[in-house]
Amino acid sequence: MLTIYRRHTQRCPHRLEGRKYRRCRCPIWVDGFLSGKEIRKSLGTINWERAQALIHRWEAEGATEDEEPPISVKEACEEFIADAEARKLSEATIYKYGLLFRQLQDFGDDRGVRYLDEFDTRLTRTFRTTWKDSAISALKKLERLRAFFRFADEAGWISENPALRLKNPKVSQRPTMPFEREEMVQIFRACDQYTDNYGRTGQENARRLRALALLLRYSGLRIGDGVTLPKDRIRNGKIFLYTQKTGVPVYLPLPAFVLEALDTCRGTSADYFFWTGESKKKSAVGDWQRSLRKLFKLAGVHKGHPHRFRDTFAVELLLKGVPIERVSILLGHSSVRITERYYSPWVRARQEQLEADVRRTWSEDPLVLSETKGTPEVHERVEVVN
Repeated sequence: MLTIYRRHTQRCPHRLEGRKYRRCRCPIWVDGFLSGKEIRKSLGTINWERAQALIHRWEAEGATEDEEPPISVKEACEEFIADAEARKLSEATIYKYGLLFRQLQDFGDDRGVRYLDEFDTRLTRTFRTTWKDSAISALKKLERLRAFFRFADEAGWISENPALRLKNPKVSQRPTMPFEREEMVQIFRACDQYTDNYGRTGQENARRLRALALLLRYSGLRIGDGVTLPKDRIRNGKIFLYTQKTGVPVYLPLPAFVLEALDTCRGTSADYFFWTGESKKKSAVGDWQRSLRKLFKLAGVHKGHPHRFRDTFAVELLLKGVPIERVSILLGHSSVRITERYYSPWVRARQEQLEADVRRTWSEDPLVLSETKGTPEVHERVEVVN
């Protein structure tokens, strides 16, 4: 006869209650004799109903199944990373998946969960409660978790994606905050005051920092793309941004003073402006982020962040009346809806149309007509706007 029981982990609060307590989520083991053979091993599950069904099948057949054990959490994570590398995902993306998987495995080890199919919706929801991220970071992590379980579902390792039933955290979209023009003047003025490790100003590192800031402001590149920009991407006063899905390359002209700053700053590589090409991109970007934070502090710019250069680039175009569809292409967004999500409040034509719609209502407003004594000036102003 076979008996199943919970083998409580060291951290289980019911460990001292022994085999009698089974309402926790510790691993299920089997103990007893089957066909004269002693059996004492883990069933590879924490689901009590599944364990009972397995034992009934063994007792009916008079033997255990020599089937391949389910895939472990660690093995599934390793296969996902290998597939991500084969798909040529960015180094930063793979790194973020690695952080998630490390947290997932630690969570499983603490609760005695070894196999991936033991993660149901309830356990996955419990896993999310251990996150200490902000709302937007938690949303991104949840999207990565869903992608991982979707990969496992397609591989046949699990019966369903347990992360699909988890609701998204409530995210309050922060408004896009470009640098004001006074702040831009302060930032580039602070480059002359930027010191090296010996307290000297005007050194090569300050000139390179100024060149990077100018590049980010007038190209709209993300800091990662700016730091790792190859020199051969700039030709004839233009920077090659990327190639669209239609095969059309996208170029962006740079002001002469930006080109001059890039030409005069000496780098440590013949191929890159701000990167050696040998270290990891993440390390290089981190170094320049720290330098920019020091520069923002020196300039007295509150909440300075490298991405605000990109926001400034986009907002200045929109305020000059450039259609948001064209701005989306320059930013390299996959869809104009992404651009609208962050920059729609800055679209000048849209704001002018909203103002015109409001003024149009004045032409028939009785209060406006009485205050202006029905004079045609109101009508004329509305017609001019239209």
